[in-house]
Amino acid sequence: MIRCKVAEIWLSTTHVGNPLESSRTERDGFDVGFEDLPDGHINQINIAYFQYLDGLVEILRRHEIVPVWNPVFHGYGWKGLDTAGPVIPPIEYARYCRYLVARYGAQPAIWLVSADGDGLAPGVDPGGWEIERWDAYQHPTGIHYAPHQDPWAYQDRPWLDFQWCQTGHNGEHVPQRVAMMWAKRPVKAVANGEPTYEHIGEVGRAAGWWQGHEAWSNLTSGGVMGVVYGAGSLWQWRLDTEEKHEAWCMAPHASWREALYFEGAHYVGLISRIFDGLPFDGMTPDYRHTYGRAGLIVPGKLFVVYLPDGGTLQLERMRKHSLPRRYWVIDPTNGAVLASGEGHDPIEMTTGAPRVVIYADV
Repeated sequence: MIRCKVAEIWLSTTHVGNPLESSRTERDGFDVGFEDLPDGHINQINIAYFQYLDGLVEILRRHEIVPVWNPVFHGYGWKGLDTAGPVIPPIEYARYCRYLVARYGAQPAIWLVSADGDGLAPGVDPGGWEIERWDAYQHPTGIHYAPHQDPWAYQDRPWLDFQWCQTGHNGEHVPQRVAMMWAKRPVKAVANGEPTYEHIGEVGRAAGWWQGHEAWSNLTSGGVMGVVYGAGSLWQWRLDTEEKHEAWCMAPHASWREALYFEGAHYVGLISRIFDGLPFDGMTPDYRHTYGRAGLIVPGKLFVVYLPDGGTLQLERMRKHSLPRRYWVIDPTNGAVLASGEGHDPIEMTTGAPRVVIYADV
């Protein structure tokens, strides 16, 4: 599991620019990294765009946030406009990938060769190979998919390190998609790269603890690359509550400033704190050491169980002796340690409240 904060950077996502404003400091404005992008090409580079972007990336770096670099988007475009990913010539796309590695590859980075499509656009495979060839630091490289696409394109490619599914924005928990991905071979790191954004489309959708339950459910289903959070109005950097976007994709009551403080982000962020100092390297989903509970295990070192409604945790009697003996009961809504002890006897917890139990000899 990646123990870091990440921020996706979607670069030059649309074919059609706004001729009036080329800045996201103006309502309805945006800039493009290539002047010929509206024609489906990326040959005429806009150096000022990348010089400004350098400053934004430095802000992320100072806050220990790792950029997730998506060169050109492949699915839904900003404000519903067309995206360039499906039509950019492969040779141009591969060259752009090489450029991003040269400019940003010496810093912490994650490469997202395709985003929100099916992973099979013409430039994806050439772009992946180009990153593999030039990235001396071997940063993780992967693909992110639309919610209706199979999330395992190029599963056997050596340049592919991870796969990210998406479960749409309808406020539904669909952790089985992550479980399917975890079972694919050859093994790749997996995560739900886009669960429902908080308050997207309507106030209250996927809000509050919904986000915490979503994160723990995806993690224990096999999404051990990490958990992902998003917020309506934040992802598209909505300047104020008057800027018009398609109604389904924004938080109607918020700009990006208000979206920074949505409740659900707190619960997702707590997960890295709960795992801090634990020996989680190589952990995998586990169902064999309990009676039907969602768990994660590093044999002999770590066992984590998520109980959405608390209650009683009972270990499977024939296998429990292989687990660490020390345990902690955690409230995942605030990170508080509610109880601790030693041994493998059943643990009684409050019913109706989420709990996480951790067994580890640390």
